Amino acid sequence: MERVLAEVLLAQSRDPRALFGALCRGEASAERVETLRFLLQRLEDAGAGPGALPEAAREVATGYLVPLLRGRPGGADPGLPSQRRRVLRAAGAALRSCARLAGDPPLAAALAEEALRDLLAGRRAPGAEAAVEVLAAVGPCLRPGEDGPLLERVAQAAVALAMGADGPGSAEDAEALAAARLLPALGQCGGAALRAVWGALVAPGVPWGPDRVGPELQVLSALAEKLLPEPGARDAGPDARRCGRFWRTVQAGLGSAEDALTRKRARYLLQRAVEVSAELGADYTCDAHGGTGPSLFWWSEKKKDELLKFWENYVLIMETLEGNQIHVIKPVLPKLNTLFEYAVSEENGCWLFHPSWHMCVYKRMFESENKILTKEGVIHFLELYESKCLPFSPDFSEFIIGPLMDALSESSLYSRSPGQLVGSGSPLGLKLQKFLVTYVSLLPEEIKSGFLLKFLQKMTSRHWCAVPVLFLSRALASVPPCQALGVEGLLALRDVLRRTMVTHQILLRGAAQCYLLQTALRLVDAEKVSLSEVSAFLASLRQEEALGRGTALWSELCDWLRGNERYFRQPAHGSQALLEASLTAYVKNLVQEYVKSPAWEEGSLVPDGLEAQLTATMVLLAVDVEGQKAQYSETRRTQNVLRMFLDPLLDALMKFGTNVYVPVPRTDRALQLLLKLLHTCSLRGSRAQEDEVSALLQNLVLSTSGSVSEFILRRLTTNELRSVADLDRCHLYLLVLTELIHLQLKQGWKTGAPVYRVVSLLKNASIRHLQETDSGQEPTLARQIQRVASMATLARVCEAVDLQPALWQEPLDPAPLERLLSTLPLNQMLQRLGNGFFEESSSCPGWGRIVAQYVHDQWVCLSFLLRRCHPLVPATEGDQLEPAPPTVWTPALILRAALDALSILPSDQVSPVFCCMKILVPQLLTSSELLCVESFDVAWRVLTSLSNTQQTFWPNLRAFVQFVFDDAVLATAAKAKGQAYFRIKEIMYKIIEMSAIKTGVFNTLTSHCCRSWLASASRGPQGALLSARHYSDLLLEACTFGTVFRRDQRLMQDVQTFIENLGHDCAANVVMESTKREDCYVRICAIKFLCLLDGSNTSHKAFLEDLAVKLLDKDERVSQARARYYANSLQHRVKNRVWQALLTLFPRFDQVRPPPYFQAGFANNQASIKYFIEWIIILILINSLSFFKSSGIGEEKLKASICTFLSVLSHLDIIIQMFQKRRVLKQALLVALQWGLSHNFSIRLYALLALKKVWAVCKALCMEDCDAWTALIECSLSQAESVHGTIFHTLPRALGRFTDIPSDTGPPWCLSRTPLRELNPGDWSQQDTGGETLWLGEADGPSEQADVQKKVIRGDTAFPTQTWSSRCRTVLPGWEVTGSLIVVASLVDKPTNLGGLCRTCEVFGASVLVVGNLHCVRDKQFQHLSVSAEQWLPLEEVGRPHQLTGYLQQKRAAGYTVIGVEQTAHSSDLVQFSFPEKSLLLLGNEREGIPANLLRQLDVCVEIPQQGVIRSLNVHVSGALLIWEYTRQQLLRHTGAPQ
Repeated sequence: MERVLAEVLLAQSRDPRALFGALCRGEASAERVETLRFLLQRLEDAGAGPGALPEAAREVATGYLVPLLRGRPGGADPGLPSQRRRVLRAAGAALRSCARLAGDPPLAAALAEEALRDLLAGRRAPGAEAAVEVLAAVGPCLRPGEDGPLLERVAQAAVALAMGADGPGSAEDAEALAAARLLPALGQCGGAALRAVWGALVAPGVPWGPDRVGPELQVLSALAEKLLPEPGARDAGPDARRCGRFWRTVQAGLGSAEDALTRKRARYLLQRAVEVSAELGADYTCDAHGGTGPSLFWWSEKKKDELLKFWENYVLIMETLEGNQIHVIKPVLPKLNTLFEYAVSEENGCWLFHPSWHMCVYKRMFESENKILTKEGVIHFLELYESKCLPFSPDFSEFIIGPLMDALSESSLYSRSPGQLVGSGSPLGLKLQKFLVTYVSLLPEEIKSGFLLKFLQKMTSRHWCAVPVLFLSRALASVPPCQALGVEGLLALRDVLRRTMVTHQILLRGAAQCYLLQTALRLVDAEKVSLSEVSAFLASLRQEEALGRGTALWSELCDWLRGNERYFRQPAHGSQALLEASLTAYVKNLVQEYVKSPAWEEGSLVPDGLEAQLTATMVLLAVDVEGQKAQYSETRRTQNVLRMFLDPLLDALMKFGTNVYVPVPRTDRALQLLLKLLHTCSLRGSRAQEDEVSALLQNLVLSTSGSVSEFILRRLTTNELRSVADLDRCHLYLLVLTELIHLQLKQGWKTGAPVYRVVSLLKNASIRHLQETDSGQEPTLARQIQRVASMATLARVCEAVDLQPALWQEPLDPAPLERLLSTLPLNQMLQRLGNGFFEESSSCPGWGRIVAQYVHDQWVCLSFLLRRCHPLVPATEGDQLEPAPPTVWTPALILRAALDALSILPSDQVSPVFCCMKILVPQLLTSSELLCVESFDVAWRVLTSLSNTQQTFWPNLRAFVQFVFDDAVLATAAKAKGQAYFRIKEIMYKIIEMSAIKTGVFNTLTSHCCRSWLASASRGPQGALLSARHYSDLLLEACTFGTVFRRDQRLMQDVQTFIENLGHDCAANVVMESTKREDCYVRICAIKFLCLLDGSNTSHKAFLEDLAVKLLDKDERVSQARARYYANSLQHRVKNRVWQALLTLFPRFDQVRPPPYFQAGFANNQASIKYFIEWIIILILINSLSFFKSSGIGEEKLKASICTFLSVLSHLDIIIQMFQKRRVLKQALLVALQWGLSHNFSIRLYALLALKKVWAVCKALCMEDCDAWTALIECSLSQAESVHGTIFHTLPRALGRFTDIPSDTGPPWCLSRTPLRELNPGDWSQQDTGGETLWLGEADGPSEQADVQKKVIRGDTAFPTQTWSSRCRTVLPGWEVTGSLIVVASLVDKPTNLGGLCRTCEVFGASVLVVGNLHCVRDKQFQHLSVSAEQWLPLEEVGRPHQLTGYLQQKRAAGYTVIGVEQTAHSSDLVQFSFPEKSLLLLGNEREGIPANLLRQLDVCVEIPQQGVIRSLNVHVSGALLIWEYTRQQLLRHTGAPQ
């Protein structure tokens, strides 16, 4: 329209001043400025002669356009950003024409200077866009010679502005505008400006980093035609192909760019460089940084075809990866293998192409949002060395340590493949192990050490999850032995060990430690490390998780120490070198230095025990190493060596009882070492009974037991413990005393043993201290500490007696203890003293923790009294099970005090309270039910608040289950059927629910209940299963238990099972006991309990029958549920477990009610469920053939049920063996013949199989009644042989299911050119005419020559900020659409239809899409369908209805034909309609179509011919059909082909 108006104005007047004045007055609208632009261009095309035109053009430029660009004086604000951009671009184009018409070069220079000042003054100001437009307009008018310095400054400013972009900016940003308009304009100014731009990009001092990749690629894409010139280009600037920084930027964009637009620009530049190189035909190279290795890019005319093929495949792979769809990408991966074949020279085995290009492909796969694609990329990379021998490249090593290890940190990649057995190991983990072994083996020796060190340091650079660090450690442990690591490597391994400690998965943590220790033994060079450094590394290992004595790993460590004993690096100091001359000398000195008394410090803290653990480990290692040196076992030599090492310790211990002046720190250290030696010495594994070292150590310790016992007695009873820090010493003393008691019991308990006397004296002294009063005075700190220590001592004595019944056989009188507890208030608090009495530190427990321990010890003593002093198990059958608490305390008061204790004790100290509640609740459940119910609730709240840790949660869970689900509690609650009964059931279901989060919780409950019920059943009368009968729901849930875990939980369980399956090969399995918390153990426990019931006991049989009925009811409920029932769903698993349990219980039943089982056969079940049902029905018929009539099937039954009973019928030969009833055979023949004529293939197949089996039995029995049917049956069976052979022989065997067919006998079951044994699915299932195998599955994969999907990606979309009118929309190579199609979708409401239309319009090159509201592009449904098409397609907003009417009239005036997509009385057929070049498609509403008032605005209506019944298509589909038909007609017109 504006162009027409300009022509009209020019025809009316030739006076430029008058024309310009008419347009420059009034509102500066976009239409007025564009009309001025077209007028100036028309005058410029006509040529500017002498006269008023140059002066008028100068006045327009300085007086109107430049002020307009700066602030638009006198004009209204266009409002929308799109209108503002339209005004700026029109004014800029008009300014360029004015500069040319004026014929005054200084004008252009002056305008450029002024715009440059504005740009530099405020780069982020609103006027920056106007300055850029001015520079883009007048830049081409500048003279390269005279204005050369100005051009350079403008170029540098443009590059600086473009490089300041934070990312792919929109057209509103000045940065993006500079890259899209100003830089291309400067590229037209000649070589000087281009060289200035290029210098600003690649000058040596210019920084480079990942944050500059996007802006640099934007600039390079804008100048691609100049920096990558075509042949014959004049004034060629610099050649970007010869610059290494250019290629590094392209590679960074290809592999590491986060946004798709930056990656698209990088691919465009690569394609452009390859095309230019092929057209120029000149050989050249661009070397990598440093000049070593293959070139970053090179070209050779001799290898043009190979190079073109290589880069074609490379670009195809990179474009395909943009889809993030594994089914599209996987067929392209074989082309990546071809790239490696091209990249490596077969002659000299070196790289022809720089390997960084291949790494870019893997980087894109590793950084994909699709984790399946990431996993596929990692596996593909790990499989490289399985079939290829690639030459060494530093870039490969850097890539492994960088992007590959970053990708390997994702735990989800280690999940097992579909169909893989549980516990068989992660495929990716196994491939990682194989890859690392191969790669490290091929590394040069001088490189291997550095690579492994960096590998370990990378593992320390982040917090790894348990699964990745496990498989990485396992891969490192598999590397062939080599002396590659020194001190730094050992320190890195120690840091990795510390990183593994953060996971709560104990088994995974222990296994990772084992593998890291194996890595050290295989890779550390003993000559580069000292014994002290090795021992420091071993101190990082946890003995209870990995380094257990007696394991294979311990023996491997001993072998390594013995083999390298003479080669360890000696310290620089001479005296220290003598001390580390051998392992024996080092350990001997280590013990001496440890036992030495440190400086005395009043109130000093107890050491943390790490040094004691290190010393104990090294002592036992040295003893075992010396034992390996002896050819035969020599007890005397072992004793001498052990005595030599421990002499300093034994001497110190012997002085404890007599020398009261031994420094306290020295006693602490000696006792800690004693404890660590005893704990570490215990042998793990099958050789525990043959360990002579442990026996010798125990004898040596017992020789000092008298002195140590006297020392402990003195310290605990003579008020020597006076500070808060002394409480830790008290704990240490009691641990040592407990160990001495255990050792004495192993050796045989003697009345005169020192430990026995000490136990009795400690008990009496502790009671005496606790009974002492303060006489009304404020207690002192020493007095309070002594009370805490005495209560702790009394509790440990009770625990020792409780755990070792031999102590109780001695006359230990409980009366003083009972009298003490009767006078002490339970949960008694200790008065907190002022800050002047003690100070809390990070190493000392706070006063609250001290009080909690004090209360905990009270409950330990009370629990001991209730269990030991008043036994609950009666001496005779008539005795009552009533514990007699202390005289002052009644059971109700004690239980109430227990509830108070639960509210104040920390979570790790509530166990003794649970033990007391277990004893008290059965007695009080009848008389104080509400109090017992409250105890259940409080205990459950405490349990649910605990963390899922081995040390806290699980012991408390076992204690909770033991008292709530005690057999006496369950029986009493079930008898009363009160609140306790229902609350126990509620807790039971809560525990089952908790099992979905904390695996193994239900295992604890099930195992406890089954054990207690079995115990009561073995010793009780007929009603012994009363509790089990009332709580059979627990067994019902246990038989079908098994949740569907989250992926991360399932992965963790799979990895744990894999480690457990390793057995003794992994030392963690030997050191730690198996927790057996998998859900399968719940079902195993329940089934085992049911199998152990007495089949001759009537109550047991009744219980089993009731459980079977409940199982059938559960199966029916699952079948009626609305949840989806598919293979391996939760419903499928539950039904599977129900029928497994029924099949297990079936042999126990004397009488069976068949109807429920037959009814289950009528349901629509999965195949695995059908097999169980068929099995049970066969067993029923074997027991009683009278049920055969009840299993009749009729037409109303489902196809699945008919097949089920026909399958049972095929086993009639086995069923009938016990009955010999001919009438049943005759009935079976009738049923088989009836269904053999069914229209359903499956039913017919099962019926023919049953007929064949039954007829064989009839002939064997010589049944004359069936002779009349012989011809019919034989004919049916002969016709079925072909079907039988295909279904039951050919298909399963050809698909690789069976291999039991002899190759030389039997008929040819299928026609094939290859032997049947050698057939693969692809060879048999489908072949094309050329004989080539089609790729049908994922196992074999496609060949490199196979066709693959390829998306058409235009190179011009790398410049999103260009004016849309200047974009060249290439649909097919060589075809350009010259028409302009406008699609109006203002009447469309749904975002999905708008998103699909947007995508269709962008693909077929529509000029604009009109919508009712531009806010629709933010809708997620729109974006899901458009897939970013809105970024590349011009969108306009035209509301409805009055705006739409004016818009249609405006476009009709502009020459467009308005076409409605609607069915009307006079509509044209789409097949016959010819679209004009300027067409506007109006689409109707989804429900109402095009309104009647708009139909009058249309030039023509077009309808789509239909053949079906439905009267209309979806609006998106209709629009897509018309858009394609328009595009097809325009293409045919453009090429001149007949339509």
